[in-house]
Amino acid sequence: MRALFEWSIGVRTVALGRRTLIMGVVNVTPDSFFDGGLYLRPEKAIEHGLKLLEEGADILDVGGESTRPGANVIGSSQANQNEVAPNQDAHRKEPVSAEEELRRVMPVIEGVKKIRPEAIISIDTYRASVARSAIAAGAEIINDVSGLRWDADMTKTAAGLNCGVILMHMRGRPDEWRTLLPPGDVVLLVKRELKQWAEAAVLAGVRREKIVLDPGLGFGKNFEQNYPLLGRFQELQALGFPLLVGASNKSFVGRMLAKNGNDTPVAERQNGNLAIQTALILRGAHIVRTHDVKAAVEVARVADIILESR
Repeated sequence: MRALFEWSIGVRTVALGRRTLIMGVVNVTPDSFFDGGLYLRPEKAIEHGLKLLEEGADILDVGGESTRPGANVIGSSQANQNEVAPNQDAHRKEPVSAEEELRRVMPVIEGVKKIRPEAIISIDTYRASVARSAIAAGAEIINDVSGLRWDADMTKTAAGLNCGVILMHMRGRPDEWRTLLPPGDVVLLVKRELKQWAEAAVLAGVRREKIVLDPGLGFGKNFEQNYPLLGRFQELQALGFPLLVGASNKSFVGRMLAKNGNDTPVAERQNGNLAIQTALILRGAHIVRTHDVKAAVEVARVADIILESR
């Protein structure tokens, strides 16, 4: 069964669990692994976001910095450096600046809200300054891939803003993933750390009813390390928070569909995406984050009917 929640995202609440919600991805970046550069121009990103809404997206997740494998992002004073293999190259390039991130996302948020003021928009950022500006422009959710850990001001900002908050699990940073030591029992690790991060957020003033958790499929979990999270996803319900998942087109999907020793390319992973989405909805996922909204909406409709019949 799937628990029911009322998610507080500001001046309104969103029912979670009665049906699966679909979060459509709008990457306003030149280098995202799936659609980098396609929607870098504001007018193209706005058009894409409106299309996703027409296809049935319940939420648009707008992001201005890629966290694809190998990406350079700001570090975290709270990151567990013991996870990193000792021979890792410490040299890293500068990440996208906050000013550039704002230049990319703000016209898109403002443009979508002008045309569709009822639309629910999530800002995909780990920076407090970007989150504040996005929420002021009409976004209602902060989706932080670092779990509020990379920017020292983010937890205080999330607590002070009247919005929803998504805490995602990530091991290390994207430019460290290839050298991370094996995680052991990855499900127990994700459960333990998400619990710690959520509790820390609540203690810092983020209201519990604002929080959604994301196990971060593919984020610091290399290929087969994601499989236990898929097979035992229902164990995450014990955390007591709504659950979001994003498996869309990720490298481990390509590995699952490999032929003749070659991973399936990104453009041919849709069937794998849909199978994973179905399985995770039946195991308790409340929100599915995806690039392919139309297909995900149809999958969710079928999976929800199955859930209701139990």
